[in-house]
Amino acid sequence: MARIAYVNGRYLPLTDATVNIEDRGYQFGDGIYEVFYAYRGRLMDETLHFARLERSRGEIGLASPMGAAALRVVIHELMRRNRVETGLVYLQLTRGVAKRDHVFPGPVPRPALTITVRPKPEPPEALDGWSAGAITLADERWGRCDIKSINLLPNVLAREAAKQAVALEAILFDKAGMVTEGASSSVWIVGADNVLRTRGLDQHVLPGCTRAAVLEDVATEGLDFREEAFSLEALRQAREVFITSATSFVKPITALDGVPVGNGAPGLIANRLYARYLARLKEG
Repeated sequence: MARIAYVNGRYLPLTDATVNIEDRGYQFGDGIYEVFYAYRGRLMDETLHFARLERSRGEIGLASPMGAAALRVVIHELMRRNRVETGLVYLQLTRGVAKRDHVFPGPVPRPALTITVRPKPEPPEALDGWSAGAITLADERWGRCDIKSINLLPNVLAREAAKQAVALEAILFDKAGMVTEGASSSVWIVGADNVLRTRGLDQHVLPGCTRAAVLEDVATEGLDFREEAFSLEALRQAREVFITSATSFVKPITALDGVPVGNGAPGLIANRLYARYLARLKEG
């Protein structure tokens, strides 16, 4: 079956889905995006993702081509047409088509909205046998990482460096030697004091939706937790390291820069939070 995309009001075969060469997303990266995980026909953490989309849109002064209710209808119709119940939904919104000029165009063009869907296997029932490495890299991204912008070249280069090192993720650190986040994920550690930590939200990290959902699970599990910055050195000495995202769920990092994390296997806290994530997934 041919894949179907949504492009500015039309459902089109993916091979025919195109945007104008003067779309500001193509020429300037003047746009935002969102990624949803769909599980058996439901969008996981749907409210969190729509709220983040609205926040990013507001931060760059971008109009919306439709309301949230209509957007939900479009997404579910696209899933139906692609016969995808479990998979990833990618949504991109740009400022639209206008003569190339750095300033915002006037009159204001209609925002350009594109959405694609692709299947993704359901997550495994447990983390038994899971292993994944990460590398550490200097964070070279722009200063407003809290906006889910389509300007992702530094992230692309970081993930390619991880791939070349046969690693799953690149964990980034700032000029002060403090960990920010992964190239496409939030980062968590469990220190020698058995305290779970993840960096607090600021303009240098994306407010991860899975991160927010896992914070609820942390409270439910009664874990000792601190939302605070931690250093690269603390990352390297951690008993556990794991990442979260809509595509990663809760994934332990078992080796860092080629050195085992802890005993080199998924830790107890990562296992508890992964099990809790699966329970939420199935409960709906």
